Amino acid sequence: MIFIQLFVTFFLIGLFGFGGGYAMLSLIQGEVVYQHHWLTSAEFADVVAISQMTPGPIGINAATFVGYRAVANAGYSPFISCLGSLLASFAEVLPQLLLMAVVLKVLLKYWDHPVKNMIFGALRPVIVGLIGAAALLLMNEENFGRPDVTPWQFGVSVFIFVATFIGTSHFKISPIRMVCYAAVAGWLLYI
Repeated sequence: MIFIQLFVTFFLIGLFGFGGGYAMLSLIQGEVVYQHHWLTSAEFADVVAISQMTPGPIGINAATFVGYRAVANAGYSPFISCLGSLLASFAEVLPQLLLMAVVLKVLLKYWDHPVKNMIFGALRPVIVGLIGAAALLLMNEENFGRPDVTPWQFGVSVFIFVATFIGTSHFKISPIRMVCYAAVAGWLLYI
């Protein structure tokens, strides 16, 4: 039963996950944390961090990790849990692969059509909203702490967040460098 749930869940996430991996994060969190309870919010924050650090798209990386954890938590062996990883990853990619084959054929035929331009124009704000929702969902107690309980952690987290935002948006510092700077700052401040 867990394998069917994994396949259906990640197939639907892949089907409706417009805007790439970061836009998918809110969909993935809603399904795996709140709907199926395969992970806790803290574990999902770890999934996001690990998925960002590993090569490849964040959506597929998250599907791989969640597939493993969901099957392992259901009591299966590590080998069967690896099959859960493969199944979730395949299910997340399959609708995108099928849609791209169809869309590419149609898109190339009607590249300059005004309806195509209108559809893409309407999807841009939706994608920005999905990415914004993912950012807001990650601004939680597990990632930032609480100002009344852990003021030092909260202050440092907010400082790193603001410094990273200003560094990438205003000073055009590479996001990779900002991740490294934030990691060093977090390590120095928390040791």
